[in-house]
Amino acid sequence: MRQLLNTLFITTEDSYLSLDGENIVIKQKNIEAARFPLHILQGIVCFSYSGASPALMGACAKHKISLSFCTPNGRFLARVTGEGGGNVLLRRMQYRVADNPPQAVRMARSMVFGKVYNARWVIERTIRDHAYRVDKEQLEDASIKLKELLPEILEEMSMSSLRGIEGVAAATYFSVFDEMILNNKEDFSFSERTRRPPLDKVNALLSFSYTLLSHDCASALESVGLDSYVGFMHADRSGRQSLALDLMEELRACMADRFALTLINNRMITAKSFKTEESGAVYLTDDGRKLFLKQWQLKKQEEITHPFLKEKIKWGLVPYVQALLMARFIRGDLDEYPPFLWK
Repeated sequence: MRQLLNTLFITTEDSYLSLDGENIVIKQKNIEAARFPLHILQGIVCFSYSGASPALMGACAKHKISLSFCTPNGRFLARVTGEGGGNVLLRRMQYRVADNPPQAVRMARSMVFGKVYNARWVIERTIRDHAYRVDKEQLEDASIKLKELLPEILEEMSMSSLRGIEGVAAATYFSVFDEMILNNKEDFSFSERTRRPPLDKVNALLSFSYTLLSHDCASALESVGLDSYVGFMHADRSGRQSLALDLMEELRACMADRFALTLINNRMITAKSFKTEESGAVYLTDDGRKLFLKQWQLKKQEEITHPFLKEKIKWGLVPYVQALLMARFIRGDLDEYPPFLWK
């Protein structure tokens, strides 16, 4: 199992990344601000337009350190990769599955099942822990609807119909999302999911969470030899890591959504952590992003018991374990791909 190392987040917009020996050096206005040994890093996410030196990019590719670039507001731009890992047989099998509709649907079913299952348990945990602070009847009704969709998902043979069920489940889940926000309701309220750009503080948190989670999923898939750009449920599109988006689906609610709710409900983040642009788009400020990233890293260090392996692992390792299980299924070592079912 791959050891969970650190992800380095570069949040200062004028930072330039370079290489000095076996160290990454962060410079601001040509002055060294910090340096870190490469061997302690698993990934680097840079929220700066200044960029990185070709030498550093080459070193990251050589050491299999994921180097991703995002805008200061958190929109993914690009990811640096080196030569393929050499696992050509696994990738050829992956492409065959992706090009075979019945096989692709079989894989997508498991992922959608995991997504709906985990969304339901986010609701159930809210009912269990905060029954006297929420509209219990409304949440229970949504939970029942999601539960009723699960058998339908397992029987579905059409990708378009499967996407339709996923859409119904998402609408049901987000219809009660505001009810799971327990504190700071005057500053944090949710009416609907808005993307590109997010139009309120809650959507800003969700979008930033998904950006980080997709980075972790892409890194996990590449680390086991899979092609993160060729998915089973998300269609191929130039520059889009479709398989990372596939894998992320089953982890959205239990990892990203619950994390955003925790920041709000525990009053760890306030309205001061956000900025509103003239277009109406809402984003985290520099300080808000730093706070978010610090808590995200702490969250990834928390331990859980993996539902399939029955072993204790850290949250940050979940995408890597699922990527390993996915690779085993594609090779034929597992009869079905076991989605991550959180409870």
